[in-house]
Amino acid sequence: MAKDGTNRGGARVGAGRKSKALVDKMNDGQSATVISLPDPPTFTGEDVPPIKDYLTSKQKAGKDLCAAEVYKETWNWLKERGCERLVNIQLIEQYAMSVSRWIQCEECISEFGFLAKHPTTGNAIASPYVAMSQQYMKQVNQIWYQIFQVVKENCSVEFSGATPQDDVMERLLRTRKGI
Repeated sequence: MAKDGTNRGGARVGAGRKSKALVDKMNDGQSATVISLPDPPTFTGEDVPPIKDYLTSKQKAGKDLCAAEVYKETWNWLKERGCERLVNIQLIEQYAMSVSRWIQCEECISEFGFLAKHPTTGNAIASPYVAMSQQYMKQVNQIWYQIFQVVKENCSVEFSGATPQDDVMERLLRTRKGI
């Protein structure tokens, strides 16, 4: 307690021992708790939930968003690990949309370059697409860390190998070639 009577301080964010993955706990012989959800009723449906319209809408430039493709890949990756019910669908949609927007910014940087013309003075300025690209990439990474944390804490099988996050740069390069 501070002299003025307020409670300040406390544990710092990120302080303390990092939590181990569920697989590592099981391999070490420790007891581990897994989120147990009730069994769902019998479903008759698809492998992937329906994709929202905004993930497939045409863009002003006339190109399609690749968000639906990212959404499907991420969902299938989660399903292979048995964690699709633990991750909120909106989080997967946000991830897919952020990846798609990042790719759009990178395409604009490739098309228009790193410099832009100032609207009033006409001088060269840094392209706004560079800053937008960095922000979207930061957002992509933050959302992916949230998704991966759920998988890490609840997946009882090895979750190594290719992830949808690993394919982001490959997808960007594919869209540049027009594949």
